[in-house]
Amino acid sequence: MATTKEHDTQIAKLTFAEVYPHYVTKVEKKDRTKKELHEVINWLTGYNDKELQKLVDKEVTFKEFFAKAKINPNAKLITGSICGYRIEDIKTPLTRQVR
Repeated sequence: MATTKEHDTQIAKLTFAEVYPHYVTKVEKKDRTKKELHEVINWLTGYNDKELQKLVDKEVTFKEFFAKAKINPNAKLITGSICGYRIEDIKTPLTRQVR
């Protein structure tokens, strides 16, 4: 996925708090739980539930969210499709992490 500078800037400015409810809705539609979502976020970023809530409350941007995260070294192995985009084809690191 080739992204534009404008798209990347837009992603960076989104707050985690804005998108988090959509993550919850999406996993619940797929018969998964909020707890499972948190397990995935914890695995990817190292954030625990308490830290996640603080980040939501502070309305940190995705840029800040991922800058402070301890990204799992195996995250680069994630493949698949989300919203019609192949994860492994997304070139911009932040956009790839958000997806």
